[in-house]
Amino acid sequence: MTEEENYEAPGWDAIDQAVEKIYGEQQPAHYGTMIPYALGGNDPLDGISVYKSEQPIAHWHFVTYGFSELYEKESDNVEVSGYGFELTFRLARDIAEEEPPAWALNLLQNMGRYVFSSGNVFRAGDYLDANGPICLDADTQLTALAFIEDLELATMDTANGQVQFLQMIGITADELEAVQTWNTRGLLEACQSYMPYYITDLERASMVTIQEVQDAIEQGIKQDGSSTGYLYNEQLAWSSSETKSAILTIGAKQANIIKKTLNGRLLKNKSLILVGQQAQITLNIGDIPVIEESEEGVEITLHHAALEELNTILEPKEKTVSLSTFKSLEIHIIPTSIKDQDGNILETIG
Repeated sequence: MTEEENYEAPGWDAIDQAVEKIYGEQQPAHYGTMIPYALGGNDPLDGISVYKSEQPIAHWHFVTYGFSELYEKESDNVEVSGYGFELTFRLARDIAEEEPPAWALNLLQNMGRYVFSSGNVFRAGDYLDANGPICLDADTQLTALAFIEDLELATMDTANGQVQFLQMIGITADELEAVQTWNTRGLLEACQSYMPYYITDLERASMVTIQEVQDAIEQGIKQDGSSTGYLYNEQLAWSSSETKSAILTIGAKQANIIKKTLNGRLLKNKSLILVGQQAQITLNIGDIPVIEESEEGVEITLHHAALEELNTILEPKEKTVSLSTFKSLEIHIIPTSIKDQDGNILETIG
């Protein structure tokens, strides 16, 4: 290989070199993309390499190629390569397994589709509700994802800018709730001795059932409140008029988590922003209840009596309630339908 050929893909080479420090001469299973995404291909990532690791338990270690700039520098930001990260994923492996499961490769490509289509990037501490099992064909409690720095792959500088290795971790619904009402790092640190290297195991039970983890969550929420500044609710809507109470509409699925996060934010004098396709609502705590509307969205200031009343109203149940403590505000909770990838309704909440 000539020197010119060697540097045709400096970003790719940098990833290879980082992983080689862990796995040496091990040849990974590599899954490349036949037709580039830019030319109409289905898979946005150029490739995914999968290594066999035996420590601390047998598992597959997936590493993506494509969120960062693998070839020439194209973006204007000289400090960051592409989106600034590559994803990794550690999945428990049976000793007899010879090939990594296809569903995990598809999951990583789906993460690529999400980022490439939305422009939203993942950062350490982020989380994502999958609204169903992360492996559709498995009987698993893991229905959400958390993101944290890979414990073995450090952030690196490349010719195209900095790249961080973010590990994707499968978590349960009640672990997701703990993340939302407290924070991702706190929960993962509390679980680390029970989840070495944050290896995803489809068969595991929720860590929240462990007393030590429960205690850490309760103490963390009490001490820190919630680090969740934004909650996305697809069904979020807002309507107002001069003659009637304003109506805040939310989906039943998120009623409980909005209640818990509100307490974790507002009682620590922090705002909570609800974001949907049709509205953006900022909730604050103050002495006088007031609603302010602008081009940027709606800002609602609750006093403590209104917050307490909301705590009794917000539940995953269809209802319309006018607040007695906030005469100009009405809460409308509507059913949420959980659908599979084909749009079929699996469950209706509320």
